[in-house]
Amino acid sequence: MNRIDTAHKPKGPSFAELFTPKLVTVLREGYGLKQLQADVIAGLTVAIVALPLSMAIAIASHVEPSRGLFTAVVGGFLVGALGGSRFQIGGPAGAFIVLVASTVDRHGVDGLILATLMAGIFLIAAGYLRLGAYVKFIPYPVTVGFTAGIAVIILSSQLHDLFGLTLAGKEPGDLVPRLIALGRAAGTVNPAAVALSALTIAVIVGLKRWRPHWPGLLIAVAAASVAAVLFQLPVATIGSQFGGIPRTLPEPALPMLSLDKMLAVLPDAFSFALLAAIESLLSAVVADGMTGRRHRSNCELVAQGVANIGSALFGGICVTGLIARTATNIRAGAHGPASGIFHSLFILLFMLVAAPLASYIPLAALAGVLATVAWNMVEKPAVAALVRSSRGDALVLAVTFALVIFRDLTTGIVVGFALGALLFIGRMARSVAVEAHAPQLVDDRADDANGARTAYDPATGADPDTVVYRISGAFFFGAAATVAVVLDRIADQRKNFILDCSAVPFLDSTAANVIEGAAKKAKRAGVRFIIAGASPQTRRMLITHGVRRPLASFAASVTEARAQLAEPAAQTVS
Repeated sequence: MNRIDTAHKPKGPSFAELFTPKLVTVLREGYGLKQLQADVIAGLTVAIVALPLSMAIAIASHVEPSRGLFTAVVGGFLVGALGGSRFQIGGPAGAFIVLVASTVDRHGVDGLILATLMAGIFLIAAGYLRLGAYVKFIPYPVTVGFTAGIAVIILSSQLHDLFGLTLAGKEPGDLVPRLIALGRAAGTVNPAAVALSALTIAVIVGLKRWRPHWPGLLIAVAAASVAAVLFQLPVATIGSQFGGIPRTLPEPALPMLSLDKMLAVLPDAFSFALLAAIESLLSAVVADGMTGRRHRSNCELVAQGVANIGSALFGGICVTGLIARTATNIRAGAHGPASGIFHSLFILLFMLVAAPLASYIPLAALAGVLATVAWNMVEKPAVAALVRSSRGDALVLAVTFALVIFRDLTTGIVVGFALGALLFIGRMARSVAVEAHAPQLVDDRADDANGARTAYDPATGADPDTVVYRISGAFFFGAAATVAVVLDRIADQRKNFILDCSAVPFLDSTAANVIEGAAKKAKRAGVRFIIAGASPQTRRMLITHGVRRPLASFAASVTEARAQLAEPAAQTVS
């Protein structure tokens, strides 16, 4: 038996390599006036986009618009300073609207802030436990499905302000009761609110098509605000609804802490952390694809955790990486994470200078902004491609979408992930092949010290006293039953059974147990059972499960089998 060489295993990345913020990396590369100018311009561009969005997301989340700005300022600064992605922009996200609004309705603003603080701790723990790579294993149909489901809920939550409806009571949180309540209030439509919503959407869509480099969101909100003031339209505004926004950040303070309250908001905190991890790492992957860079997923999770803690201390809401604003940052020519820091500083500057003007912003205009955000969130080409690609992907997409809009986001993600995993297991199991007497080239580099490849001997396959089976593909629990049926064909009239594992890239404990059972059966039948071409990893798993010998190269197994036939009695596996 060949000795397994473990002396030259590649070393993993060091702690510093995993958790050094990208800002430090960029500064080490050299940072001059040219790079500073690029980051300032990109930061200003993103701030102009983020300013109305942050207020709109906060209002849709059932909190004051100022909390959205606090989140963008504090969260954006900490993500830029500590994050593992070179271009990530942090702040409040539309994807959190459903979760945040539900938490506020059940536990109040204090409960929301506590859940955000706890989510930050969970994210830091996930980063230091190096779970970042696993978060990215969420199947693509699940991400498309939950994003589309969130978009539907966001749009339904804005119908009230889009049409200026007057509800008899509190707007329900669930989709179907909400639509019923809005339908009953259809007779209270405010034509002025509808006009401002339509104007906002038209300006955003028009500028995106004909002037894509202009700040369409800010121009649309400003135009709607000017129209509301000039024509003295009877519509609700930030001033009439919330009394305006403050001009400075509040004093940092801890939320009220108690064991009962922490246990009550624990599910919400877990949901916040899960969604923040998914959203931020997806955004980092998108940024990598646009720039050719590579982010540090675990460092990014730690930064998101610190940002959520910081946001909670200043009265903000949940923070995550934002795909649309990160893409805007890249297109604006950002050089590094400093652009995210400048983006937060510019929002703070807007608060200091223009806070009184925010009182004139109509809620209908912000609802129009979120309506366009919801429309853009639905990845329509991706939905069409998944529906056409396979029934399995379409099923995962549909189940995730339905659970998100009719149940909750966490259930949708968990069930969608589990369903996607089952489909993957089924596909992988069907990809495993077992061939008998296949005269083909066998890769024995794992066994041959000289790296030579030994040709499969057709004569061996034709030998009536020797049977050869070759397994191709990942041999794991999903394929164990299929392979076990083949291994059960070991008959008393065969003196040698060679199992060629040279095309097995992976073998788990279930598969090793199947082979161990086949070896015992061969021993009882007086058949010599030989495993050929196993990689070091495969050998290690087999040895752990008691299959100790013989583990040989294919050439050696053929020689051993022929020598065995020359002996008067068959030897058995010990």
